[in-house]
Amino acid sequence: MFLQLLLLLQFSRLTLIASLTSPLIQVKPGCQANCGDVAVTYPFGIGPNENGCSFTGDGSSFYNITCDTSYHSPKPFLWLGTNQSSSKPNMVELISISETEEVRIKLLPSTICYEYKTGKITFDEFLGFMDLQKTPFTVSSTKNKLFGIGCDSAAIFIDVDANFNATCSTTCKTKKNIVDGMCSGNGCCQVRLSKGIKRIAIGSTSMNPLSESISFSPCSSGFICESDNYTFKATDLDGKNFRTKGRDVPVVLDWAIGGDKTCEEAEKDLSTFACQNNSNCRNSDKVPGYICTCSTGFVGNPYLSPGCQDVNECDQDKNPCEGICTNTLGSYTCTKAGFPILKVSLGVGFGFLFIIGVTLMIYFVKRRNKKSKRFPRSGGSLLKQKISSCLEPTKIFTAKELELATNNYSDKLILGRGGFGTVYKGTLPDGRAVAIKKSKIIDDTQIEQFINEIVILTQVNHRNVVKVLGCCLEEDAVPLLVYEYVSNGTLFQHIHNKEDGEPSIFLSWQVRLRISTESAGALAYLHSAASIPIIHRDIKSANILLDGNYTAKIADFGASRLNPLDQTQIDTLVQGTMGYLDPEYFSTNLLTNKSDVYSFGVVLLELLTGEKPISYMRPQEQRSLAAYFINAMERGELFQIIEPQIANEGKRKQLVAFAELARRCVYLKGEERPTMKEVSVELESLSKIETQRSHGQKSNVYSDEGTDLYSVPI
Repeated sequence: MFLQLLLLLQFSRLTLIASLTSPLIQVKPGCQANCGDVAVTYPFGIGPNENGCSFTGDGSSFYNITCDTSYHSPKPFLWLGTNQSSSKPNMVELISISETEEVRIKLLPSTICYEYKTGKITFDEFLGFMDLQKTPFTVSSTKNKLFGIGCDSAAIFIDVDANFNATCSTTCKTKKNIVDGMCSGNGCCQVRLSKGIKRIAIGSTSMNPLSESISFSPCSSGFICESDNYTFKATDLDGKNFRTKGRDVPVVLDWAIGGDKTCEEAEKDLSTFACQNNSNCRNSDKVPGYICTCSTGFVGNPYLSPGCQDVNECDQDKNPCEGICTNTLGSYTCTKAGFPILKVSLGVGFGFLFIIGVTLMIYFVKRRNKKSKRFPRSGGSLLKQKISSCLEPTKIFTAKELELATNNYSDKLILGRGGFGTVYKGTLPDGRAVAIKKSKIIDDTQIEQFINEIVILTQVNHRNVVKVLGCCLEEDAVPLLVYEYVSNGTLFQHIHNKEDGEPSIFLSWQVRLRISTESAGALAYLHSAASIPIIHRDIKSANILLDGNYTAKIADFGASRLNPLDQTQIDTLVQGTMGYLDPEYFSTNLLTNKSDVYSFGVVLLELLTGEKPISYMRPQEQRSLAAYFINAMERGELFQIIEPQIANEGKRKQLVAFAELARRCVYLKGEERPTMKEVSVELESLSKIETQRSHGQKSNVYSDEGTDLYSVPI
């Protein structure tokens, strides 16, 4: 009888071990676990949400997967909502679902190809678009990058919601310069993405379709993908082959559960709370929502009832105990010869705790000393020496002060994102509102350049340049700048937001002329009147801020270059925003103050036409506003592209003079463009005339008496 009982207990133990070591269930009972070669894990599920195979607790169906069996090997597709333009389901092919909060999908590259010698377009998939706005997904900024493939070409990434553009450009002096595995500008370029991307457009274009490089690189491609899964090959320049390869490179999307609820909010309603027994809830730092993970000592799917299962630590290849191991819920205990090793372990443990305590005391003392030294090592001493000569005192903030001012850099306080950092609204202890720019500069060799930029900008004394109030260099790799807060948004928002249905006050012609005059005066000051000349390098309407009186203020000097020797050309890597980027600078890598003139010319065109710098609604050769505008002027159709209300408000010859000035600013050759000082003088003259006209004063200059506004094509 005793032997039978012993055998029964042993059989029960083996049965329990087998149940715990068998593959863990990852899908709901009765639901399909795979589609082709792709394993589908809950909360994702195959089929419509009515069949209950996917999570619906947040009221969405975005975890539904369609398994398309029409392929030789079935393929899964992830639902991203309905395409508003066609009312058709918006689906992307799913590659995998990882154990972390990531899915990998396929996204077609943007490709345009040209015929050698003629420059004729032979293939055009110029624009790729993806809308994740109402989904629990975002494009991962840590795993993906924007890549550009081609010769003398550019890849364009547009974050539609944040008005953020990322561009990278390629050159190919000869075919021999192309090296497999190298993606630093010769045939291949790459650039990082910003965080929280929901709606994106990806484009590509050749800067010179008639170049000799078209003979071996006929196509230009732009795409985002998981950077660790793409290696550039010289053969990728053959656009035909790359279109096939580019379809298989994964794009990583981050996801979270529960809509925009936090763990604390979701736990209030247990009927929809996704985390099951023996699991932990963690607020996602990538996507609005939360993530469920198994508690320590448990494994399985934290989203599936009844929850995560206990790990039998004693049933491992390597026994964790020297004696007898006894499994417990979420842990285990060890005993030896009937004496609990746990008591010995506690004694040893307290000894270790004492040692750790002493070690921690020494560590924090050293850390305090280290922190006091960190500021000088980060450039603090040099900064203090240099700002002593500034026109106005510049405050050096601590990292803690700026964390408190921005509520630990809350996403809700983000004013804007750019290629050189994120700008937050902050409130200082005295109640002042400020703008705090968290820089992306991470190279220690750039600290002195960063300091010099601060020093120069604090000495800039111009009412139309955003004022720098202070900085922080306490953090080792993240310099911080504190600017005056400008309350009325950007010029870009006031010109273009009406297209997105957002309320904005229409800027009259008189206000637009004044804004352009003020901005030109500030740039002319930077180029020729500042103590050390400054080339802004990223002039655009999004970098012209407006205060409550619609006074213009030039902002964002993250890409700026100091020109202490007043050089005519600076050899540098190309940086800027597509649509505003000087084509001469792009093709030669030589930066001049005429590059700012070109970019400002595009801003003038925006003010005149209300059009965006890049528009995919126009033909390919006219997607650039500068090209579109010049083409219209050559055809005598100027007044057909001027914004109608502006055409009605402004006097005809005044508008023509403004348009002619803008056209000269966007000439392809820098030497043919006016200087910013000349631009400023001409705009001052036009602005004075407009002021006189608005006050009822007569002026013989640009008189329009007896002239019908539309009678003569210009």
